[in-house]
Amino acid sequence: MVEERSFQIRFRKHKGLLGVVEKVLLICIPINGMIAILDLFLYFGKSVWVEQYMAGFLGLVLTLFPLLVPAKKGDWREKVPWYDILLSILGFVGGLYVVIFYPDIVATSGLTPLDRTIIGSIVILMILEGCRRLLGWALVGVVSLFILYAHFSYLLPEPLYSSGVPWVRLANYLFLDPGSLLGVPIKITGTVVLSFILFGQIFFAIGGGNFLTDGALSVMGRFRGGAAKVSVLSSMAFGTISGSAVGNVVTTGTFTIPLMKKIGYPAHFAGAVEATASTGGQIMPPVMGVTAFLMAELLNIPYAEVALSAILPAILYYLGVFVQVDIEAAKRGLRGLPSNTLPSFKKVIFEGWVFIIPLIILVYTLFILYMEPDKAGLYSIASALIIWIFRERLTVDIKTIFSILQSVGEALIEIGIITGAAGLIIGVMSLSGLGFSFSLALTELAGKNYFILLLLSAIGSIILGMGMPVLASYILVVPLVSPALINLGMPPISAHMFVFYYAVLSFLTPPVCLSVYAASSIAGSKLIPTALQALRLGIAAYIVPFIFAYHPALLLKGTIFEVIVAVITALIGIIIIAIAIEGYLFRDLKWYQRIFLGIGGFLSLIPGWRTDILGLIIALPIIIWEWRLNYKKGIIN
Repeated sequence: MVEERSFQIRFRKHKGLLGVVEKVLLICIPINGMIAILDLFLYFGKSVWVEQYMAGFLGLVLTLFPLLVPAKKGDWREKVPWYDILLSILGFVGGLYVVIFYPDIVATSGLTPLDRTIIGSIVILMILEGCRRLLGWALVGVVSLFILYAHFSYLLPEPLYSSGVPWVRLANYLFLDPGSLLGVPIKITGTVVLSFILFGQIFFAIGGGNFLTDGALSVMGRFRGGAAKVSVLSSMAFGTISGSAVGNVVTTGTFTIPLMKKIGYPAHFAGAVEATASTGGQIMPPVMGVTAFLMAELLNIPYAEVALSAILPAILYYLGVFVQVDIEAAKRGLRGLPSNTLPSFKKVIFEGWVFIIPLIILVYTLFILYMEPDKAGLYSIASALIIWIFRERLTVDIKTIFSILQSVGEALIEIGIITGAAGLIIGVMSLSGLGFSFSLALTELAGKNYFILLLLSAIGSIILGMGMPVLASYILVVPLVSPALINLGMPPISAHMFVFYYAVLSFLTPPVCLSVYAASSIAGSKLIPTALQALRLGIAAYIVPFIFAYHPALLLKGTIFEVIVAVITALIGIIIIAIAIEGYLFRDLKWYQRIFLGIGGFLSLIPGWRTDILGLIIALPIIIWEWRLNYKKGIIN
């Protein structure tokens, strides 16, 4: 679940005392989170506010980023400039201030003393600086615009007019209120995201990653175009653990992309397959990334409900990729990998069955026991550690444990800055009422037309997601458009899932498509052809949200009969659409056949017996005709 730009960031490495201090502080980040999840102080008879834990997490992040990330790109000198040391000290003081004085702050919440205002202003500015260093100016501009709106909204016309908030009150609210900086986003990062990153790190450290890759190879490697199918399956498996698009690409792509090129896939197609399959990790349960956990909190529902709703759209997404990969292999006459180069499935399972245990525990605690995600993650971590201990014959390298904790801390620095910025945006919208005002304006702009409102939401999510993490895009769009969608009759989970999907798709959509960028770099292909191919492969993700916006059965909402029919016809529909896109079924299809198949597949995707029957009436005759014609010619047996 390492956030999506992490592959681009190289932290400064320092030696001597400063290097030791950095490592200790990095290790303190996951330790702070685990103490918060377990609420260990309660066992000693002491009550600690959740906000104090989160302030400790935020203080560590603000202390570390000036030391690890240079102010200017390319400035990787070992000596830290004086201003970075000063920023680091200020960040530490800001976090420590809240940790120590938060009970008094709660007791005097109506007051705005000078010290709180000054420290709060410094912390807000440091979050903006962290965004600039880690993510560029785009997010800085957006967050700054929201903050300026909160103060100067009295200058704007209706419906965006508001009375405006004085700077002193604004700084105190954004800094200290549980509905802003110390609210849900930072809490999820410091606990839930932490537990799943740590689980992923330990799972891969004990050999779980190799188990997933070898398993995919043994199952799919021998079929035609096997290397690409291995990429789809392994990236999907990795995605269920990591929940990261780019992290998934660089983990599995270094193995699968060269393999795809070796058996005959073009470089741009190989890169597109990996980018599309890896991006799907963010929408694939059981672990879907930080945004899905935040969605559950905002909707006030169990995370398991969010994950269950996401299952069918995720399956349709990967089925569309898989079918297109298979058709491309058929068109090019590509065969599977030689059997003697593939691992034995029985051997993989026999030697690695223990790696399934943590995954079973994760699924069981999340979906059967409905346990809180952070605690479910800790149970999975504990099971992985037990396996590690027994596999290493009761000995575990302490240096490796410290190294894992340190890498978790590094991963959380960027996510901490992003969620800090998200907290500021949420705080502004809560304080100023911007969410309601903008939703009203958007509804009027769309003329209360449901489809136009959906289209504007999709475009906004993709544009805002370009160059920004999914979480930032989601936080920007959901409070602004979801009230309008809900007012027009869309179920809340459908509205949130709709925005979420299109925020994820920014990683595939040109011109800024980070997953494609990472994959094309590995594949040695040109960016635009790779991105365009990725758009075709990921077509399901562009279509399905519009369908579940009208028909929640695709989110498994409805009667059992409605859901079963929706599942079956949606699976058939996405296969037909994949055939139409690739333009091949036993042989090359004519342009008008592709059009009819596309229409038939789309209609089959839409839940409802009328559209299902109409879609099959349009598509099936073409499929049957092609099968009979090629059967007579002996092309198929």
